[in-house]
Amino acid sequence: QVGLVVIDEIHMLGQDRGPVLEVIVSRMRYISSQTNFNIRIVGLSTALSNAADLADWLGIDGPGLFNFPPKVRPIPLTVHISGYPGKHYCPRMALMNKPCYAAIRTYSASKPVLVFVSSRRQTRLTAIDLVAFCAADGDPHKFVHMSNEELEHSIARVRDENLKHMLNFGIGLHHAGMLSGDRKVVEELFVEQKIQVLVATSTLAWGVNFPAHLVIVKGTEYFDPKTSRYVDMPITDVLQMMGRAGRPQFDTTGTACVLVAEAKKNFYHKFLHSPFPVESSLLDCLHNYINAEIVGGAIKSLQDAIDYLTWTFLFRRLLVNPSYYGLQDTSPEAVNSFLLELMTTVLTDLEEAGCVQLGKEDDPTVAKMEEIEPLTLGYIASYYYLDYTSVAMFQENMHEASELSDILTTLSDATEYDELPVRHNEDKINEKLAEKIRWPVREDYEDPHVKANILFQCHMSRLALPMSDFVTDTRSLLDQAMRILQAMIDISAENGWLKTTLNVMYVTQLIAQGCWENKNPMLLLPKMPEKIVQVCKKRKIGSLFELLSRRRGEIVSLLKECKANARQIESVTDVLSKLPVMEVKYRLPESGKKDAPAACGSYVPIELRLERSKPVRGKVPMHKCGKPKDEGWWIVIGREEDDELVALKRVSCKKQTEVKMDFEAPEQPGCHTHYIYLISDTYRGLDRHRTFDVVVDEVDDPDDEDTAERDLDQREEILNEESK
Repeated sequence: QVGLVVIDEIHMLGQDRGPVLEVIVSRMRYISSQTNFNIRIVGLSTALSNAADLADWLGIDGPGLFNFPPKVRPIPLTVHISGYPGKHYCPRMALMNKPCYAAIRTYSASKPVLVFVSSRRQTRLTAIDLVAFCAADGDPHKFVHMSNEELEHSIARVRDENLKHMLNFGIGLHHAGMLSGDRKVVEELFVEQKIQVLVATSTLAWGVNFPAHLVIVKGTEYFDPKTSRYVDMPITDVLQMMGRAGRPQFDTTGTACVLVAEAKKNFYHKFLHSPFPVESSLLDCLHNYINAEIVGGAIKSLQDAIDYLTWTFLFRRLLVNPSYYGLQDTSPEAVNSFLLELMTTVLTDLEEAGCVQLGKEDDPTVAKMEEIEPLTLGYIASYYYLDYTSVAMFQENMHEASELSDILTTLSDATEYDELPVRHNEDKINEKLAEKIRWPVREDYEDPHVKANILFQCHMSRLALPMSDFVTDTRSLLDQAMRILQAMIDISAENGWLKTTLNVMYVTQLIAQGCWENKNPMLLLPKMPEKIVQVCKKRKIGSLFELLSRRRGEIVSLLKECKANARQIESVTDVLSKLPVMEVKYRLPESGKKDAPAACGSYVPIELRLERSKPVRGKVPMHKCGKPKDEGWWIVIGREEDDELVALKRVSCKKQTEVKMDFEAPEQPGCHTHYIYLISDTYRGLDRHRTFDVVVDEVDDPDDEDTAERDLDQREEILNEESK
């Protein structure tokens, strides 16, 4: 159904997210060739020196390729590149502040200015020095272009103290660590030209198109936590920042000043004034995409995998720039040998990780490669978009009796958190936070996975974090946590571990609610008074579930007894009106009953009906993790006697939902007690469970049928006594 695909910023192929773009386009072209359905592709990018290779990969012939030099643009752009001495990063950045101010005075005395820096800390330090230079000139408010009343009103809307101070002087700050409300205020003031200068991190260049007459790129290096050193920004990032100067709808000219280390000056002169080549970055993460193609059915053998590679941009550049990819010779034999070795290594790694199966165990290596099948771990990695090493680690680290602390450690060790930054001196902060959390962590405080564990525990303890960077880091952790936990649930369920699966679900609830398992669920309601637990205890209300069954008037009376004010009462009752009381009913339609026992090891169908006391009203009202979400539920069927999970299904329930499942009957004849668990993926205290019996018999043996009947009669007597 796709006829046209427009791809912007296609030169990002060489960056971290480039492989995603490369695989999507390669897959489209491959499918198009198999179905004989042409897809028109329009690619837009900055000037490139190897545009022909890109066009060949996109399937664009000569008449469809347009490659303009960098100087061709709707608005003329003047670029100034200046070099500054200094071996160390911070002193060199400080040295650049005065030239920044001079550039503003020279090229954009009254028009908007964007100053790009490499870190959040540098936004503040740069702004402070700009204010100092304005004050030294005798006009500290020269960048303010609004009345005092407007300025006071804008500052009152801002919560960040540093930003409040800078706005007084007409300078805004912008980075990912700020509150969204603060960023919105700054963006409005800058777009409306009420403040003249905006100091921002480089991410702003990709995210929002703001008008600016002058762009200053203050430094082209950033701190890479993986290597613990300063590295150069990609050329594409620098070009993107420069491109924010002189937008067609706002300006007739534009100016860009690039301030670099003296040693890099000639390099930037060359690449900022001439086209640059773009290379593929698919080679470093080929495993995950090959796994996805195996799961999707596109790759079923080694030859399929090699054929798949020929559709990629990697293959084009491999022949043109072989040394970049580790290929020494471009002869057909050398290329074939390289691809064969590459794909053999990738497939072997996936097999060792448990994601794919290669032929039969007794087949020779080459023969095994001719029959590739995806396994459960491969499906899970592809479905949840996880690294293949993560699912392999989950399979290895989890076991049938994993506790909550074990699960949190396993979650924190996921490959997806490799990129969590541990900045300069943050190891000391991590060590101090580790003293305040509940569960101990490894004493390697520069490890991003240890930091992830600490931040998860701080989130569940609701501890105040020492700086905004940690708040942003926690947010990025939580954004990924839910899909990683979903994968852990699936892997645990696949192994039949009942206790571990339930514990992963409970960890999901704890992270969603930002609490520990010993926290009373009633206290998780927004603005709920602390005294509610004691007051409810006097009224013989022992749980949130029981509180939900009371009338609104009685709940208001309870809150007033706790000295709650009108706002608290309104907040609590509003949330309670949205929380559901769930009921679970079941039926065994075919086998497993006294009059129709199931055969040992056979599959037993079960029909479930979920009934919700109130219809769904909007998103989950008590969510502390990431973006607003819809509520979901897991249905788990298991046997506690042998700690075995026999069935799992994820469902949603708006009012009433009917679910059909089946599970494998025990191998031993008799009457076996099974548990149905209805577990929320968000709420604490609203889970339900109930039991039912499954009669299992070796049907051909009448003695065993009698045994099953006796077991069932005995079980019914026990249940009757318990109910009395």
